[in-house]
Amino acid sequence: MSHNIRTSRVLPGFGLSLGYTLTYLCLIVLIPLSALVVKTSGLGWSGFWNIVTQPHVVAAYKLTFGASLIAGFVNLAFGFVVAWTLVRYQFPGRRLLDALIDMPFALPTAVSGIALTAILAPEGWVGQWLAPLGIQAVYSPLGVTIALTFIGLPFVVRTLQPALADLESESEEAAASLGANRWQTFWRVILPAVLPAALTGFALAVARGLGEYGSVVFISGNMPGETQIAAQMIMIKLEEDSVAGAAAIAVVMLGSSLVLLMAVNLLQWWASRHGRRLA
Repeated sequence: MSHNIRTSRVLPGFGLSLGYTLTYLCLIVLIPLSALVVKTSGLGWSGFWNIVTQPHVVAAYKLTFGASLIAGFVNLAFGFVVAWTLVRYQFPGRRLLDALIDMPFALPTAVSGIALTAILAPEGWVGQWLAPLGIQAVYSPLGVTIALTFIGLPFVVRTLQPALADLESESEEAAASLGANRWQTFWRVILPAVLPAALTGFALAVARGLGEYGSVVFISGNMPGETQIAAQMIMIKLEEDSVAGAAAIAVVMLGSSLVLLMAVNLLQWWASRHGRRLA
Protein backbone atom coordinates (compact mmCIF):
# COMPACT_ATOMS: atom_id res chain seq x y z
CA MET A 1 0.00 0.00 0.00
CA SER A 2 1.41 3.32 -1.02
CA HIS A 3 0.63 6.58 0.69
CA ASN A 4 1.24 10.07 -0.59
CA ILE A 5 3.10 11.80 2.19
CA ARG A 6 3.51 15.51 1.89
CA THR A 7 6.94 16.52 3.07
CA SER A 8 7.19 19.87 4.83
CA ARG A 9 10.40 21.80 4.31
CA VAL A 10 11.81 24.58 6.42
CA LEU A 11 13.68 26.08 3.46
CA PRO A 12 12.12 26.80 0.03
CA GLY A 13 11.69 24.03 -2.51
CA PHE A 14 14.31 22.59 -4.81
CA GLY A 15 13.79 24.99 -7.70
CA LEU A 16 14.05 28.16 -5.66
CA SER A 17 16.96 26.85 -3.57
CA LEU A 18 18.86 25.78 -6.68
CA GLY A 19 18.26 29.18 -8.26
CA TYR A 20 19.67 30.99 -5.23
CA THR A 21 22.63 28.59 -5.13
CA LEU A 22 23.56 29.09 -8.78
CA THR A 23 23.12 32.86 -8.56
CA TYR A 24 25.31 33.11 -5.48
CA LEU A 25 28.02 30.90 -6.96
CA CYS A 26 28.03 32.90 -10.18
CA LEU A 27 28.38 36.22 -8.35
CA ILE A 28 31.02 35.06 -5.87
CA VAL A 29 33.00 32.44 -7.79
CA LEU A 30 32.29 31.99 -11.49
CA ILE A 31 32.18 35.61 -12.65
CA PRO A 32 35.52 36.61 -11.02
CA LEU A 33 37.20 33.47 -12.35
CA SER A 34 35.74 34.05 -15.81
CA ALA A 35 37.09 37.60 -15.77
CA LEU A 36 40.51 36.15 -15.02
CA VAL A 37 40.35 33.90 -18.07
CA VAL A 38 39.05 36.73 -20.27
CA LYS A 39 41.93 38.95 -19.18
CA THR A 40 44.39 36.25 -20.13
CA SER A 41 42.81 35.67 -23.53
CA GLY A 42 44.07 39.05 -24.68
CA LEU A 43 47.61 37.69 -24.69
CA GLY A 44 46.95 35.09 -27.35
CA TRP A 45 48.21 31.54 -27.07
CA SER A 46 51.84 32.37 -27.89
CA GLY A 47 51.98 35.26 -25.42
CA PHE A 48 50.34 33.15 -22.73
CA TRP A 49 52.76 30.27 -23.33
CA ASN A 50 55.81 32.56 -23.28
CA ILE A 51 54.82 33.97 -19.88
CA VAL A 52 53.91 30.73 -18.12
CA THR A 53 56.99 28.87 -19.37
CA GLN A 54 59.63 31.41 -18.37
CA PRO A 55 62.38 29.65 -16.38
CA HIS A 56 61.82 31.56 -13.14
CA VAL A 57 58.05 31.02 -13.44
CA VAL A 58 58.51 27.29 -13.97
CA ALA A 59 60.84 27.21 -10.95
CA ALA A 60 58.10 28.91 -8.92
CA TYR A 61 55.59 26.26 -10.04
CA LYS A 62 57.91 23.46 -9.00
CA LEU A 63 58.53 24.94 -5.56
CA THR A 64 54.86 25.74 -5.00
CA PHE A 65 53.55 22.29 -5.93
CA GLY A 66 56.44 20.42 -4.38
CA ALA A 67 56.29 22.24 -1.05
CA SER A 68 52.48 22.05 -0.95
CA LEU A 69 52.45 18.30 -1.56
CA ILE A 70 55.19 17.61 0.98
CA ALA A 71 53.42 19.78 3.56
CA GLY A 72 50.16 18.00 2.77
CA PHE A 73 51.65 14.56 3.37
CA VAL A 74 53.36 15.70 6.58
CA ASN A 75 50.09 17.13 7.85
CA LEU A 76 48.23 13.99 6.82
CA ALA A 77 50.51 11.84 8.98
CA PHE A 78 50.90 14.07 12.00
CA GLY A 79 47.41 15.54 11.71
CA PHE A 80 45.98 12.05 12.08
CA VAL A 81 47.95 11.54 15.28
CA VAL A 82 46.80 14.92 16.63
CA ALA A 83 43.16 14.26 15.74
CA TRP A 84 43.32 10.75 17.25
CA THR A 85 44.78 12.13 20.49
CA LEU A 86 42.13 14.83 20.80
CA VAL A 87 39.26 12.43 20.08
CA ARG A 88 40.31 9.31 21.98
CA TYR A 89 42.08 10.61 25.10
CA GLN A 90 41.17 12.84 28.02
CA PHE A 91 44.06 14.76 29.60
CA PRO A 92 44.71 18.10 31.30
CA GLY A 93 44.97 20.92 28.78
CA ARG A 94 43.07 19.04 26.09
CA ARG A 95 40.69 21.92 25.41
CA LEU A 96 43.59 24.37 25.19
CA LEU A 97 45.41 22.11 22.75
CA ASP A 98 42.24 21.75 20.70
CA ALA A 99 41.90 25.54 20.55
CA LEU A 100 45.54 25.98 19.50
CA ILE A 101 44.87 23.89 16.39
CA ASP A 102 42.83 26.77 15.01
CA MET A 103 45.55 29.34 15.63
CA PRO A 104 46.70 29.40 11.95
CA PHE A 105 43.10 30.26 11.04
CA ALA A 106 42.98 33.21 13.45
CA LEU A 107 46.44 34.64 12.82
CA PRO A 108 46.98 36.94 9.83
CA THR A 109 49.24 35.04 7.45
CA ALA A 110 51.85 37.81 7.52
CA VAL A 111 52.09 37.44 11.30
CA SER A 112 52.61 33.70 10.87
CA GLY A 113 55.43 34.34 8.40
CA ILE A 114 57.16 36.85 10.65
CA ALA A 115 56.86 34.55 13.68
CA LEU A 116 58.24 31.53 11.80
CA THR A 117 61.10 33.60 10.38
CA ALA A 118 62.03 34.89 13.84
CA ILE A 119 61.99 31.39 15.34
CA LEU A 120 63.81 29.62 12.50
CA ALA A 121 66.43 32.30 11.78
CA PRO A 122 70.02 31.34 12.70
CA GLU A 123 69.76 33.37 15.91
CA GLY A 124 66.18 32.23 16.67
CA TRP A 125 64.99 29.76 19.30
CA VAL A 126 64.97 26.82 16.88
CA GLY A 127 67.30 28.10 14.19
CA GLN A 128 70.26 28.38 16.59
CA TRP A 129 70.18 24.60 16.95
CA LEU A 130 69.76 23.96 13.22
CA ALA A 131 72.53 26.29 12.02
CA PRO A 132 75.43 24.22 13.48
CA LEU A 133 73.99 21.21 11.64
CA GLY A 134 74.12 23.06 8.34
CA ILE A 135 70.33 23.26 8.09
CA GLN A 136 69.05 26.57 6.71
CA ALA A 137 65.41 26.83 7.67
CA VAL A 138 64.80 30.36 6.38
CA TYR A 139 65.28 31.78 2.89
CA SER A 140 65.19 28.24 1.54
CA PRO A 141 62.67 25.72 0.15
CA LEU A 142 62.66 24.10 3.60
CA GLY A 143 61.33 27.32 5.12
CA VAL A 144 58.58 27.47 2.50
CA THR A 145 57.58 23.88 3.30
CA ILE A 146 57.52 24.60 7.04
CA ALA A 147 55.29 27.64 6.49
CA LEU A 148 52.85 25.65 4.35
CA THR A 149 52.81 22.86 6.93
CA PHE A 150 51.96 25.38 9.63
CA ILE A 151 48.98 26.88 7.79
CA GLY A 152 47.70 23.50 6.51
CA LEU A 153 47.54 21.51 9.75
CA PRO A 154 44.06 22.67 10.88
CA PHE A 155 42.46 21.50 7.63
CA VAL A 156 43.57 17.92 8.19
CA VAL A 157 42.80 17.81 11.91
CA ARG A 158 39.35 19.38 11.62
CA THR A 159 38.24 17.04 8.83
CA LEU A 160 39.54 13.93 10.57
CA GLN A 161 38.08 14.67 14.01
CA PRO A 162 34.41 14.04 13.11
CA ALA A 163 35.28 10.84 11.24
CA LEU A 164 37.30 9.51 14.19
CA ALA A 165 34.57 10.55 16.63
CA ASP A 166 32.01 8.55 14.63
CA LEU A 167 34.27 5.49 14.57
CA GLU A 168 33.02 3.05 17.17
CA SER A 169 35.72 1.64 19.42
CA GLU A 170 33.77 -1.64 19.50
CA SER A 171 34.94 -2.33 15.94
CA GLU A 172 38.55 -2.14 17.04
CA GLU A 173 37.85 -4.33 20.07
CA ALA A 174 36.13 -6.89 17.85
CA ALA A 175 39.12 -6.95 15.50
CA ALA A 176 41.47 -7.42 18.44
CA SER A 177 39.34 -10.24 19.84
CA LEU A 178 39.60 -12.00 16.47
CA GLY A 179 43.39 -11.92 16.70
CA ALA A 180 44.20 -8.82 14.64
CA ASN A 181 47.28 -6.92 15.68
CA ARG A 182 47.44 -3.12 15.83
CA TRP A 183 48.60 -2.71 12.25
CA GLN A 184 45.88 -5.01 10.91
CA THR A 185 43.26 -3.18 12.94
CA PHE A 186 44.44 0.15 11.61
CA TRP A 187 44.61 -1.04 7.99
CA ARG A 188 41.35 -2.99 7.90
CA VAL A 189 39.09 -1.15 10.35
CA ILE A 190 40.25 2.41 10.97
CA LEU A 191 41.71 3.42 7.60
CA PRO A 192 38.69 2.50 5.41
CA ALA A 193 36.40 4.44 7.75
CA VAL A 194 38.44 7.67 7.81
CA LEU A 195 40.00 7.57 4.33
CA PRO A 196 37.45 9.91 2.66
CA ALA A 197 37.91 12.47 5.45
CA ALA A 198 41.70 12.09 5.27
CA LEU A 199 41.66 12.72 1.53
CA THR A 200 39.47 15.79 2.04
CA GLY A 201 41.82 17.22 4.64
CA PHE A 202 44.84 16.49 2.45
CA ALA A 203 43.24 18.19 -0.56
CA LEU A 204 42.25 21.25 1.46
CA ALA A 205 45.75 21.55 2.94
CA VAL A 206 47.41 21.26 -0.48
CA ALA A 207 44.97 23.70 -2.09
CA ARG A 208 45.59 26.16 0.75
CA GLY A 209 49.32 25.83 0.20
CA LEU A 210 49.02 26.48 -3.52
CA GLY A 211 47.39 29.83 -2.87
CA GLU A 212 49.38 30.90 0.20
CA TYR A 213 51.31 34.16 0.11
CA GLY A 214 51.49 36.00 3.44
CA SER A 215 53.22 33.37 5.56
CA VAL A 216 55.71 32.54 2.79
CA VAL A 217 56.78 35.98 1.60
CA PHE A 218 58.95 36.63 4.67
CA ILE A 219 60.45 33.20 5.25
CA SER A 220 61.26 32.48 1.61
CA GLY A 221 63.52 35.45 0.96
CA ASN A 222 61.97 35.87 -2.50
CA MET A 223 65.08 34.72 -4.37
CA PRO A 224 64.30 34.37 -8.12
CA GLY A 225 64.45 30.80 -9.34
CA GLU A 226 65.13 29.44 -5.86
CA THR A 227 62.59 30.44 -3.22
CA GLN A 228 59.90 32.30 -5.15
CA ILE A 229 56.45 30.69 -5.18
CA ALA A 230 53.70 31.20 -7.75
CA ALA A 231 51.80 33.72 -5.61
CA GLN A 232 54.95 35.83 -5.36
CA MET A 233 55.38 35.71 -9.13
CA ILE A 234 51.83 37.01 -9.52
CA MET A 235 52.58 39.92 -7.18
CA ILE A 236 55.79 40.68 -9.07
CA LYS A 237 53.88 40.80 -12.37
CA LEU A 238 51.37 43.19 -10.82
CA GLU A 239 54.17 45.43 -9.52
CA GLU A 240 55.55 45.47 -13.07
CA ASP A 241 52.10 46.62 -14.24
CA SER A 242 51.68 43.38 -16.19
CA VAL A 243 48.13 42.49 -15.22
CA ALA A 244 47.74 40.06 -18.12
CA GLY A 245 50.96 38.30 -17.13
CA ALA A 246 49.77 37.96 -13.55
CA ALA A 247 46.45 36.63 -14.82
CA ALA A 248 48.24 34.06 -16.99
CA ILE A 249 50.14 32.63 -14.03
CA ALA A 250 46.95 32.70 -11.97
CA VAL A 251 45.08 30.75 -14.65
CA VAL A 252 47.72 28.01 -14.55
CA MET A 253 47.39 27.78 -10.78
CA LEU A 254 43.60 27.82 -11.04
CA GLY A 255 43.56 25.00 -13.58
CA SER A 256 46.02 22.96 -11.53
CA SER A 257 43.94 23.42 -8.38
CA LEU A 258 40.78 22.34 -10.17
CA VAL A 259 42.48 19.21 -11.51
CA LEU A 260 43.77 18.40 -8.02
CA LEU A 261 40.36 18.85 -6.41
CA MET A 262 38.63 16.76 -9.09
CA ALA A 263 41.19 13.99 -8.67
CA VAL A 264 40.72 13.98 -4.90
CA ASN A 265 36.92 13.94 -5.32
CA LEU A 266 37.25 10.87 -7.52
CA LEU A 267 39.46 9.24 -4.90
CA GLN A 268 36.91 10.08 -2.22
CA TRP A 269 34.15 8.51 -4.30
CA TRP A 270 36.25 5.41 -4.84
CA ALA A 271 37.20 5.20 -1.16
CA SER A 272 33.62 5.55 0.07
CA ARG A 273 32.36 3.02 -2.51
CA HIS A 274 35.10 0.44 -2.14
CA GLY A 275 36.33 1.13 1.39
CA ARG A 276 35.18 -2.25 2.63
CA ARG A 277 37.24 -4.01 -0.03
CA LEU A 278 40.44 -2.52 1.43
CA ALA A 279 40.11 -5.06 4.17
